[in-house]
Order: sequence, then C-alpha cells, then structure tokens
Amino acid sequence: MGSGFSHGRVNPETGLNTRLEDFVATLGRCIDRAIAEPVDLVLFGGDAFPDATPPPIVQEVFATQFRRLVDAQIPTVLLVGNHDQHSQGQGGASLCIYRTLGVPGFVVGDRLETHLISTRNGPIQIITLPWLTRSTLLTRPETEGLSMAEVNQLLIDRLRVALEGEVRRLDPEMPTVLLGHLMADSAFYGAERFLAVGKGFTIPLALLARPCFDYVALGHVHRHQVLCHEPPVVYPGSIERVDFSEEKEDKGFVLVDVERGATKLEFCALPVRAFRTIEVNVSEAEDPQAKLLKSLKPELVADAVVRLIYQIRSEQLDEIDNAPLHAALHMAHSYTIQPELVSQLARPRLPELGVGSSIDPLAALKTYLANREDLQDIQGDLLQAAQSLLDTDEEEWLDEQPAIASHLGSSQVLDGETQLRLL
Repeated sequence: MGSGFSHGRVNPETGLNTRLEDFVATLGRCIDRAIAEPVDLVLFGGDAFPDATPPPIVQEVFATQFRRLVDAQIPTVLLVGNHDQHSQGQGGASLCIYRTLGVPGFVVGDRLETHLISTRNGPIQIITLPWLTRSTLLTRPETEGLSMAEVNQLLIDRLRVALEGEVRRLDPEMPTVLLGHLMADSAFYGAERFLAVGKGFTIPLALLARPCFDYVALGHVHRHQVLCHEPPVVYPGSIERVDFSEEKEDKGFVLVDVERGATKLEFCALPVRAFRTIEVNVSEAEDPQAKLLKSLKPELVADAVVRLIYQIRSEQLDEIDNAPLHAALHMAHSYTIQPELVSQLARPRLPELGVGSSIDPLAALKTYLANREDLQDIQGDLLQAAQSLLDTDEEEWLDEQPAIASHLGSSQVLDGETQLRLL
C-alpha cells in the first residue's frame, strides 16, 4: 500500500479512492487465508501507507483488517518500511500507534531487534530489520571527506556488526526468521528503486543468507522473487500492482512452514486489478480511427487500468475523434490516452530501395518520389534535374560544382548512388 493509490477514482458510494479499496480488499483476502489455515504468525514486510502521516480514513480501513487477526489470536509483526518513516528516516510514526495502544499480539519492528514470539505451535525468534538510511547508522562527521563508495562500505560494516550482535543472542534450537525491509544487491528492481532513490543503500545478499536463519522475509521490492534457497531469502512482492512497470507481474503472498533446516514455502497468487497497455501504430493506416477502435476489445478493457498509446503522423491528427475512444474505454477502471507523433524522418525505408537492390538511380528516385506526397508538385522538375545530372560527364559536372567537388575529395567516385544522396 505504501506507494500510493494512483490510477484510481473516487467511489461515489463510499467516498474512497477505488485503488485504496483494491488494496484493502486484497489485504482482506490475505487475512482470510491466514485465518482459514490458521497460521501461527503473520509477517508484514513494511510500507503499510504512502507516508508516515496517512489520512485517518486510510488508517481506519487498514486497522479494520488487522483487527481480524487480533480477534483470531494470530500474532502479527508489522515492519517499518521507507514509506512508514518520517522524511528524516527516524521511526515509524504510521505504525507505532499499534505499540502505543498496546494492541495484543502486535509487534512493531521499527529498530534492529530480536523478538521472541509465542505461537500456538511453539515459540519463534524474529529479528526485525526496518528500512535503514545513512543517517540511521552514521553521523555527519563520520562521512566527511569520504566518497560515496566509502560511505556505503562503512554503512555495511556498521550494519554487519549490529546484526552480528543480534545473531549471537539467538537460541540455536529455536526457529529464527529475519524480517527486513531493504534493497538486496541481487534483486530485480522496479518502481521502488526510484521511489527510494537517495534514501537507502543496497545490502549484500551474503549478509542475509546465513545458516542461523531458517527464513529471510524481505519487503520493499514489489516483484516476487526468491534470491536464495538455503536458507530461503524471499521477496513476496507487493499485494497489488502499483504502476505499469508491474503490468506482467503476478501478485500474492508467501505461505511458509518454518522448521530448523527444513523450511518450505508456497507463493499464493491473488486475483488483483489488471494493468494493460494497448499500443497501436496508425501512422500508415488508411483509417486510423477505425484501427484504434478495433484495438479496444471489451475483454481487454473491462475493469482494467488501461493506457492506450498510439503512434500517428501530424497530418492524421484531424482524423481522430476522441469521443468514440472515450466511449470505447468507459468499461475500464481508469484509462489514459497517449498519442505519439511519428517523425517523417523516422519513417521506415522502402523495401524496394533496400540494401542489395539493383534498381537504377533514376528508377530509385521515381520510387522515392511516389511515396512523398509533399513533393508531388515538383516531381517533374526533380526527375528532369536528375536525368540531366546522369547525362552530364562526371568530371565536367564536378568542375562546374567546386564546392561539392571539394567536399567529396579527389579520390572519391561520384556514382549514381552518391548522386541520389546529394539530391
């Protein structure tokens, strides 16, 4: 939920953003599964809200879903992500209310700390590693005069020492999970890299994939991926699509059976809102409007977040009537229309003028002019001038054109292909 609720609209019945409603409904499906199993523990990997001070209505709908876990007596760990923090990177204001209110069974992970949690099937150790910024681990005097690479290395060294301190206090006989909100160096990134640019740092996978951990649960990266199998180091990914960079990604949660040395996991896909890009090139179409409308099939558009991108030439713009396009897209959850002008200079080469063609220069020029409507008025003059050039003795013509001769150089042969380039 942390990246906001773009591509939505206001639901007139509830007054809520429809994408907020999507996130809440999807979170509800996750909790439905947790209660149905029932699971022993729920781990939330951070970024509950778009920022550290979400509107009360957003906090309310979030708390309403998590209240169901309290009622089912399922302990829950809420990790602080970068969106949950103040801009200075200190604390998790949007989640600390759960600690302040003493919500039973809820643990807020806003610092590097080990939590011993009792579940219906026995105790488990959870090390929480919230989103860390440079200012969290280092003071300004420590970084003066250092390069960025040196600062990052100092950060990693500082984190390694702090994490080692937690590891040494672990009970080796008890299952242990590391829950972190971070950017691992071997992960595939998407929009989250740009959302956190300049605020965090990348952590080596080797620092996380340690035998003392039975499972490493990671938040922050939106794409589900398994970085390591022994122990499992996993990004479950976001539970909803955030933007079109995630158009083809499956969304869901991970169900984990944690045992010392024998952890098993299952990715559970969720039925989430579709994002669809419909891209059409109408620059060579006789009827660009008809081609656009034909591409907007109801089964692609219905209930999806749609962006229609079409390439068009400037002289075709008057042939596009936006009203029918809006009508064809009315079934979409939301949509945007993005026309892109195609430059005449970028038009593809004619096949008959391709590399290896044996066409003679004058015929090549005729073919070229036949495809240039803007040169039709002077086509005759151009062909006559070309024929005159072909009939002129090469050396005589160069003597009459000193500027061109100078440009070509004395050793360059002016053949028919070169004459066409000069024209």
